[in-house]
Amino acid sequence: MEVIHKIGRRKTAVARIYLKEGSGKVTINKKDLNVYFPTATLQYKVNQPFALTGNEDKYDVNVNVYGGGITGQAEAVRLAISRAVCELDQENRAILKPEGLLTRDPRMVERKKFGQKKARKKFQFSKR
Repeated sequence: MEVIHKIGRRKTAVARIYLKEGSGKVTINKKDLNVYFPTATLQYKVNQPFALTGNEDKYDVNVNVYGGGITGQAEAVRLAISRAVCELDQENRAILKPEGLLTRDPRMVERKKFGQKKARKKFQFSKR
């Protein structure tokens, strides 16, 4: 089996994954999953596509992730894995789509505008 390469994004985090047949080892930035994402919630998010499709311990995943925070990175990895699992078998799409795992979450920090205090906050208006 060849290596499947997919990209996932969330906020400013970008994850590139390389999926190949193996023993279920997930390596993120040359560290083990449990070391890179120490909390159980983040580990669950990363493994969610495999758990739903029943592919645990079948594929090795090598991930390069950068930008954003720890939660954004975990969700970026989850999106990339979901996309790769769908490429393996089209039937997986019907399982992952209702769970919302194939949708890129578009929420990002709005930029600060010129002449304003913050993105939406304005300077106080003075009549005189």
